[in-house]
Amino acid sequence: MSHIVVIGAGQAGSSLVAKLRNLGFDGQVTMIGAEPSIPYQRPPLSKAYLLGDMALERLHLRPAGFYADQNITLKLGQPVDAIDPAAKTLTLGDETISYDQLALTTGSAPRYLPASIGGALDGVHVVRTLGDVDAMAPDVTEGARVLIVGGGYIGLEAAAVCAKKGMSVTLVEMADRILQRVAAPETSSYFRDLHKSYGVDIREGVGLTRLTGEGRVTGAELTDGTTLDLDMVIVGVGITPGETLAKDAGLDIENGIKTDEQGRTSDPSIWSAGDCASFVYRGARIRLESVQNAIDQAECVAENMLGAATPYVPKPWFWSDQYDVKLQIAGLNTGYDSVVIRPGDKPGAQSVWYYEGSVLRAVDAMNDPRAYMVGKRLIEAGKSPAAGQVSDPSVELKSLLA
Repeated sequence: MSHIVVIGAGQAGSSLVAKLRNLGFDGQVTMIGAEPSIPYQRPPLSKAYLLGDMALERLHLRPAGFYADQNITLKLGQPVDAIDPAAKTLTLGDETISYDQLALTTGSAPRYLPASIGGALDGVHVVRTLGDVDAMAPDVTEGARVLIVGGGYIGLEAAAVCAKKGMSVTLVEMADRILQRVAAPETSSYFRDLHKSYGVDIREGVGLTRLTGEGRVTGAELTDGTTLDLDMVIVGVGITPGETLAKDAGLDIENGIKTDEQGRTSDPSIWSAGDCASFVYRGARIRLESVQNAIDQAECVAENMLGAATPYVPKPWFWSDQYDVKLQIAGLNTGYDSVVIRPGDKPGAQSVWYYEGSVLRAVDAMNDPRAYMVGKRLIEAGKSPAAGQVSDPSVELKSLLA
């Protein structure tokens, strides 16, 4: 009987094994996860879960009984030690497991601050796993002083939660502006103003020199020479793809685990999907770090493991929740050279439309679901309305789809 093994029990891994069974695969399926928990959602961890608005059970992607009902063997809390592609085996402690096909859905890991600048002090946290957030929760208390290192979406979401908890929040971003790597200056300005309205002290063009404290963090020295007294630190300085197992097994690595258009790695029996997997899109090799990509790519890989030979064509979209603002992003803004702003129908709502020449590439919609939906449909259909039409509030959004 054919045996498919999936390493990685996150969104991509859970989606892949469920899709295999949905497609009628009746062979042996094993999913291995380094964490002890059954697969769970990550986005609510640093928001609703940390705020106490979501119970642990609601984080689970599927009920615990689903995997047994579908005859999927779970091996949790057991990181894989090594893969032997020639023998088609992997080692898990004292156990050796044989596979016919293997999928790597090993996700990504947060970047940590070096221990040499205080990164190993107690009270210094990252936001990635259930364990990370559970460890952080006791420090998130009203009146506590927190430093957020990094002004990307993870850092801004953490800042929003801490501010809502009544903490004193300082956020530092080494780049000239928050969200510099992922968004236009107009979107950065929107969120800078939003956070300042909630009392967050945002310092751009300022980095961290070192954290101070004996055993536990009590302060920070910043690159502009200022010092802060602190009770905790949250680090949001990006993630790295979970490529170590693949690299050690001799698979090709290029911005993550290198895959072809179907999700196959350099070994014909090994596939990859999710944050860890890179693929070619619009002429460049990219990774998409999103829930939507983890699901769609994993389901496509499941089909191809069973012989479909279907190319993966991503339809990128992302979201971020900060305070009472929902940001929805359609498309990828890579390569844009101009933007237009469209005011929304309600106070505080607006959208930023990214163009490369005359081609619409992406839309950032802040509390403007209509702009998001229209933008998403236009991008997926390959349609690009004139920028002047988009920016004119007298032009009905839906008319742009015609």
